[in-house]
Amino acid sequence: MPDVSAQNTDAKRREGSSAVTEAIPTSSNHSQTLSRGIQMLEILAEADAGVSIAELSKALGVHRSIAYRILRTLEDHGLVTRSDAGVVSLGSRMVYLARNVAPTMRATVQPELVEAANELGVTCFMSVLDRAECITLISAEPTTATAAVVQRPGSRHSIAVGAPGLAIQSSLTQSQWLAIAPGESRRPEIDDIRGRGYATSHDEVISGVSSVAVPLQIGGEGPAAIAAVFVTGAADLAAVAERLQLAVARIAPRSR
Repeated sequence: MPDVSAQNTDAKRREGSSAVTEAIPTSSNHSQTLSRGIQMLEILAEADAGVSIAELSKALGVHRSIAYRILRTLEDHGLVTRSDAGVVSLGSRMVYLARNVAPTMRATVQPELVEAANELGVTCFMSVLDRAECITLISAEPTTATAAVVQRPGSRHSIAVGAPGLAIQSSLTQSQWLAIAPGESRRPEIDDIRGRGYATSHDEVISGVSSVAVPLQIGGEGPAAIAAVFVTGAADLAAVAERLQLAVARIAPRSR
């Protein structure tokens, strides 16, 4: 199934981000070495291709020898791999570690995403809130469509843009919003989104692509949204929203 949209749905979707991120200051109460190791994994996850040790040390703001020691530790655990040319990439063991992320949500939501995607003929997915970003947790592409926009798990973008971000915004209390975006105002259309029960966006995350999203609340889990993504003009927004709302209504009783 061809990928109609840009495939790089990490670095390209984050406002102000790059393939190699800036180092993040660490609190004195936390492990600096562990924090740097996690940052290294995040850098590799956001990169379109492998990253050199020199690039990693620059992004982390540390001497190359320190970056190398962190890298060797991650290599020992199978979390990263290094080519003969010294190019570093994420290792396959990362998939093993991620296998039990939100298992209840996956088991409950995945069947509904598959059914909705096949009925609508567009890719459907679930985004969850992570700090001030939306991260795609599960995705389902239609089996009958000849072309569909691909939405890969792990893709992320700011909560300030895109239908999933707007849908999640609409589900947050004021205190929740202030906790993740202190001093910032919500999008002005949030009240309208609450009233109709779904959000739409066009060209906000990827040019030429539209999305529809419905807030999803699962007991014991954080804010989320069920969404559909497609080439602008390829689907009826109201019909997509209605089908996603049906999926949410079916998910709710199963998650209790």
